[in-house]
Amino acid sequence: MQGQDWSAFQFEIYLNGMNGTVPRLPTDLSGMEEMAAQRLGPGPVGYVAGSAGSGRTERANREALDRWAIVPRMLRDVRERDLGVELFGRRLPAPVALAPVGVLSIMHPDAEPAAARAAAALGLPFTASSAADTTMEQIAEAMGEQAERWFQLYWPKDREVCVSFLGRAKAAGYSVLVVTLDTWLLAWRPRDLNQAYLPFLHGIGTANYFSDPAFRAGLAKPVEEDPTAAVLHWAQMFADPGKTWEDLAFLRDHWDGPIVLKGVLHPDDARRAADTGMDGVVVSNHGGRQVNGAIGAADALPGIAEAVGDRLTVLFDSGVRSGDDVLKALALGARGVLLGRPYVYGLGLDGEAGVTHVLRCLLAEFDLTMALSGYTRPGELTREALTRPGGA
Repeated sequence: MQGQDWSAFQFEIYLNGMNGTVPRLPTDLSGMEEMAAQRLGPGPVGYVAGSAGSGRTERANREALDRWAIVPRMLRDVRERDLGVELFGRRLPAPVALAPVGVLSIMHPDAEPAAARAAAALGLPFTASSAADTTMEQIAEAMGEQAERWFQLYWPKDREVCVSFLGRAKAAGYSVLVVTLDTWLLAWRPRDLNQAYLPFLHGIGTANYFSDPAFRAGLAKPVEEDPTAAVLHWAQMFADPGKTWEDLAFLRDHWDGPIVLKGVLHPDDARRAADTGMDGVVVSNHGGRQVNGAIGAADALPGIAEAVGDRLTVLFDSGVRSGDDVLKALALGARGVLLGRPYVYGLGLDGEAGVTHVLRCLLAEFDLTMALSGYTRPGELTREALTRPGGA
């Protein structure tokens, strides 16, 4: 079966070059951050690009992926390829989703709807953040009824707000709940601290909260009359560092679809997720933004996939910058990857078209890398596709 020919994007670029047109944005996605830093404000770029502490964990993410090398195989028929996968009961055209990223209006005024439209147009899931600048309902409307959309929950301390968020997400057609576990507190982030830059304190990234009836019920005055008090109320209930595994039953009681835990790095935590009835995990260290000196996500992935790959859907993020990164993640046991910073830079540089460019580049490179390595489908990728030069 022939899937979509994602690789055709390269010929589209070359043919446009016959008329003197070159891409507006880099086709090597690792160059997106540098261009964004040149064109966009230091506060917004620093917030997106910044990491915890010295940035050791963000560097570890890249090093963990780079330690693996692909071993191409020859004389295999790769004319017909299909990048399609099934995730949580839905057939997707490729094993890629957009990761949840909040406060996107600091990068572009079209914010989340622009990124969501780009994902929907390509048939890929968009994960709407609790900390979005646009309400979950507006994002859903931008995507259209048939689009695959997931909702990311920053699990609030206020149970009524949590129940309200889950009800709203379900009513708006979100199919998968992605619960972030690694951000009960904000890490020490020098790039933001050096500029005293935290968008939330200015009411940016609070659209879902300020529009929520349960949240508004806890205010002495409407948000519009006292926005400062609303921000302070948000700050004291945004997250709860006292949550434990036993609290997951509360989410299951109020969400009847798949639940995925994001931020899992230890096999025992993945096993615990399976034991408590969860449907998936995202092997992730929040792109290096939370614990400085933490394990690289790709170093954690094989052990988790081995521990629970037959019990849970294992997804991966943190450090993905290219099509070969996608191939490596799948070969190491992930069923799909979540792309974060590159699409945000694309948004900041060229709005919806920039996000589309990033996704088409990533998928074209993945398609070509898979074919040139001797594979035609993501399901064929196993550890046998990789080696670690110099030892295990």
